[in-house]
Amino acid sequence: RGRGRGRGRGRGRGRRGGDSKEWTPVTKLGRLVKDGKINNLEEIFLYSLSVKEPQIIDHFFPEDALDDEVMKIMPVQKQTTAGQRTRFKAFVAVGDRKGHIGLGVKVASEVANAIQGAIKDAKISIVPVRRGYWGLNAGAPHTVPCKVTGKCGSVRVRFIPAPRGTGLCASPSTKKMLAMAGIQDCYTSARGHTRTMGNFIKACFDALKNTYGYLTPDLWGHRDLGISPMQEYSDYLKKTATGHGK
Repeated sequence: RGRGRGRGRGRGRGRRGGDSKEWTPVTKLGRLVKDGKINNLEEIFLYSLSVKEPQIIDHFFPEDALDDEVMKIMPVQKQTTAGQRTRFKAFVAVGDRKGHIGLGVKVASEVANAIQGAIKDAKISIVPVRRGYWGLNAGAPHTVPCKVTGKCGSVRVRFIPAPRGTGLCASPSTKKMLAMAGIQDCYTSARGHTRTMGNFIKACFDALKNTYGYLTPDLWGHRDLGISPMQEYSDYLKKTATGHGK
């Protein structure tokens, strides 16, 4: 009945092993990243470029910079003419503990395949997390910059800034998400059917994603956006697409 079928849960399952082949990009963004035209991940976030390949994220992080954690493995069933077909749904979070976090979901007939697919999905969905201060702006940022709320289904999760040294006042799964995002002190509040772990984790991820959704006074300064890399290197992409020199 799905009990005890969570073999392989934990960290480091299917991270980079087995990808010994050289990466051949299949998207325009992948080609620009591999050829060194885009040098940091923040440039991708700034221009809202769509990431379709997990190797793009691997390119910007050292070998062991990204931690992955299996948050939940659950069996799901589908009724067919031949009976019930059982598959496994995996929720995996990845983060560098320095302001980046991603959440991936994958369904597969095997637990290991579900975890590997969820890790790839989490890397593709990685987002920046803004960190701030409670009170005096001294030292490194340690908490969320303001009160933020995330929602999924009936679940509502709220993160509230906390003084330095408070720690993470949260449930175990929320603690893991906040720690992987690089937040050290935070109060949390949740309502709704939080027992539904999938929606609860998604609501936490939504709240962390919303930290860059508020325009605070320190971000009021004018900044020129510049030209998108897709437009700047359009001629280069056209040449390399046909294979006529680089």
